[in-house]
Amino acid sequence: MNFAIIGAGHIAKLMAQTINDLHNDEIKLYAIASRSINRANKFKEEFNVEVAYGSYEELVKDEKVDLIYIATPHSHHYEQALLCIEHKKHILVEKAFAANVDEAAEIIARAEENKVLVTEAIWTRYMPSRKIIKDAIESGVIGKIHSLRADLCYPVYYKERNKFKHLCGGALLDLGIYCINFALMCFDERIKSINGFCTYNEEGVDDTDNIFIEFKDGKHAQLYASQEVASARMGYIYGEDGYIAVTNINNPEKIQIFNKNHELIEDHFIPEKVTGYEYQVLECLKMIKEGKIECPSMPHDDTIYVMNILDRIRREIFNISYPMDKKEEVKDEAQEEMKDEAKEQSHS
Repeated sequence: MNFAIIGAGHIAKLMAQTINDLHNDEIKLYAIASRSINRANKFKEEFNVEVAYGSYEELVKDEKVDLIYIATPHSHHYEQALLCIEHKKHILVEKAFAANVDEAAEIIARAEENKVLVTEAIWTRYMPSRKIIKDAIESGVIGKIHSLRADLCYPVYYKERNKFKHLCGGALLDLGIYCINFALMCFDERIKSINGFCTYNEEGVDDTDNIFIEFKDGKHAQLYASQEVASARMGYIYGEDGYIAVTNINNPEKIQIFNKNHELIEDHFIPEKVTGYEYQVLECLKMIKEGKIECPSMPHDDTIYVMNILDRIRREIFNISYPMDKKEEVKDEAQEEMKDEAKEQSHS
């Protein structure tokens, strides 16, 4: 499989290094594309890429390219994904998948029409640690579970892609998305209600987010994300007989289980990895070989569901709009379910 990358920034470099260090004979780091040919050539030399392009249009026309990793700001994913799909290229789209659910739905619809694989690069969904955490929850070792808490904060507020609405900046799509996915991976139930608040930067995007989720089975999640500060990046799942502690929710390093006396009773081994990025690429390879157009670790329905949650928080709770948002309110089954529940509560 000839692997190509759109965008030559930090995250693209991490993926390129991952592919090189993976040493998988079936995956070749074949091409890089940037709006700057000089930047693309520099990337090519640094990571031993075969071909460099100074435009995305040139890349998608290369018949040798099999899978394209889109590693640009959220605001660009829609246009670039459609360009790739138009040329029958499979794509792995960095999170957040798109600016809003309308863009996400169109990308997926176009991919299904053209029979190409499209999947979201939310790497925690593909990691072995996901199953380790889920198995621990389902084992009953901490008893009946009532809630979880997760935080993910990095001081990245000064970066251009994090500052401005036209780039879909803010903590929610960059960091909060990991907290939300952590909660959804731990608790299978659909969401009943969402509340929260945020602080804003001078451009009107969210710098710090506090999000509170109630699930339909009564469980709760308290989520905290900020692009202003650093945090411990911890996830905790709380049960009547103890709790599970996950160190670094966006690339788990430790998964430990404590009893209600705070004594460590289990310490789970996490398999050695290259960087953690390799799992999503390997799953893409497997699905392409099998002729599938979505990955089981992050199916299309889940991408749409998460995008709806992000839209609801950003637009209805934080009151933040992006230039690419439609004026009419986004509606789908997930949001309608949450709103119906809220109406029932208000009349009870």
